[in-house]
Amino acid sequence: MTEPPENCLSSSVKSGEVRASSLQEAVGENGGGEKEVESRDFSDGDRLGVESGEDRIGDGPMNNSGVNSPGTSDRSGVKINTLPTEISNFDKVESSAGLLKLERSKTERHRHNNNSLRSEDATQIFDDKLSVEQKIKLLNRIATLKDDGTVEFEVPGDVDPLSLTSGPEHTHTESIDYEPPEATDLQYIPPLQIVMLIVGTRGDVQPFIAIGKRLQDYGHRVRLATHSNFKEFVLTAGLEFYPLGGDPKVLAGYMVKNKGFLPSGPSEIPVQRNQMKEIIYSLLPACKEPDMDSGIPFKADAIIANPPAYGHTHVAEALKVPIHIFFTMPWTPTSEFPHPLSRVKQQAGYRLSYQIVDSLIWLGIRDMINDVRKKKLKLRPVTYLSGSQGSTDSDIPHGYIWSPHLVPKPKDWGPKVDVVGFCFLDLASNYEPPAELVKWLKAGEKPIYIGFGSLPVQEPEKMTQVIVDALDKTGQRGIINKGWGGLGNLAEPKDSIYLLDNCPHDWLFLQCKAVVHHGGAGTTAAGLKAACPTTIVPFFGDQPFWGEQVHARGVGPAPIPVDQFSLPKLIGAIKYMIDSKVKERAVELAKAMEDEDGVTGAVKAFFKHLPRKKPEPEPELVPPTFFSISKCFGCA
Repeated sequence: MTEPPENCLSSSVKSGEVRASSLQEAVGENGGGEKEVESRDFSDGDRLGVESGEDRIGDGPMNNSGVNSPGTSDRSGVKINTLPTEISNFDKVESSAGLLKLERSKTERHRHNNNSLRSEDATQIFDDKLSVEQKIKLLNRIATLKDDGTVEFEVPGDVDPLSLTSGPEHTHTESIDYEPPEATDLQYIPPLQIVMLIVGTRGDVQPFIAIGKRLQDYGHRVRLATHSNFKEFVLTAGLEFYPLGGDPKVLAGYMVKNKGFLPSGPSEIPVQRNQMKEIIYSLLPACKEPDMDSGIPFKADAIIANPPAYGHTHVAEALKVPIHIFFTMPWTPTSEFPHPLSRVKQQAGYRLSYQIVDSLIWLGIRDMINDVRKKKLKLRPVTYLSGSQGSTDSDIPHGYIWSPHLVPKPKDWGPKVDVVGFCFLDLASNYEPPAELVKWLKAGEKPIYIGFGSLPVQEPEKMTQVIVDALDKTGQRGIINKGWGGLGNLAEPKDSIYLLDNCPHDWLFLQCKAVVHHGGAGTTAAGLKAACPTTIVPFFGDQPFWGEQVHARGVGPAPIPVDQFSLPKLIGAIKYMIDSKVKERAVELAKAMEDEDGVTGAVKAFFKHLPRKKPEPEPELVPPTFFSISKCFGCA
């Protein structure tokens, strides 16, 4: 794995799983009541039926996303509805034949009247009284699944933007930053046992290692629960480790192969389902089982999680402990930009996009979540489109791990949402680069880094040749990171190109003049911190979002989607990055980020939002009486 394997959007979440999560079920129900697999014509409308039945074949997003953001503090007004487990209506709801078919092709989109959201639809999308079937039909009418796995819809001009919000209680007139350091007392919080539930690639895990180490500095016991692939990485950092289910390499491969979360065929469905189930069922043991190596008992006093952990808020509800969500991409509704896993051009629909994505995710995972709630957590099932968090407390604090100098905190995010800054883990100070690499770096100008970390590349030989030719034609030296994608198989060695296996980005990018990568949040942060002009080649997930933000800041060209990666576009991107004015803007941004300490910001945000135990009431002072005084003397 690359170091840090570029953030694969949590591999499960970020990767578009989220977007397609609602479309996950590949089995529909025809008019005669018999189940049949939907025909898939990739040239003229790729349909996927979603059925809400216990026996469905495939459903549930794997986001990197994480995907469902359980517990967003601003959930677009979708309420949580629960029913006693003994009520049989719940099973009827779960086994109903609601069918969601989202069209992938542009041809099919026209049949949906350009997926335009009508005025009357706007208010219905927030109506928690609608049944699952009605919501499915509504979503089917307004949403299209694009080829890259994102959800697309349009908002006509006659729709009042206010009707697309969840109500005035979610509107804030100004951005509210977290309290200054002196307002958050970090010194006197009693020692806690904190579990971090983190799903994704190494790029997703790495920021939480930095946060966990800082929490330990304040005397707290920290257990980082993540995939077994990262056990050595976690233990070496000095944190406790507990294994979660799911294999990030399998998740990443699935995401790239299927262009997101949507299975490309029946054989792909078990991969998705098995990964999700492993993750969800491993969360509760991670919060309460003894350390697997030492046997020391553990019981979580608080939970930190990223959205791809899926069932994290449900576990917190069952254990009655506070939870704080941290993520590297926007998951809280805002009117300033759309959900990264959606495509909507009109600003009036930005906030609504979060509700649509959340609803699609929830439709795909609700059977698994409710199975865990009933069988493992002893909680009532969650019904209707209640939001993917499904928790009775939707007011869960969220912290976003990016620089406010790159993406400022939206003005409509309230005090329970913080933008804490990028969280870097210092790997460079202990890194000893190979002598061969040091010699190569000293032999010429600074190179351009090109690599895609933990993302498999469909045609590595072809992409490698494009990279080599682009570097030749622009007269640049280059470092090609082979990663998991298999790049770098050169017909013959070239003095101007160095093939790299593993190397910490915080060291490597300081040696480079510019970087080209897929746009994982962690890799994007490392490049910008090193003042490198950046070209992002997004594969899926939130990667297009970061590509757009980098371009908007003037420190990189417009993103190049991986399926549009070509020699002319890469040449153009390199010429853009080596422009002196672009470099000046990159240096300016890096200097602005120098004073940020995302790790400290995250820790302060976590403690600021921890519920404070109410102090014991002082005993009332009762005026002494003759009896009480004499009794006291008598005792003496």
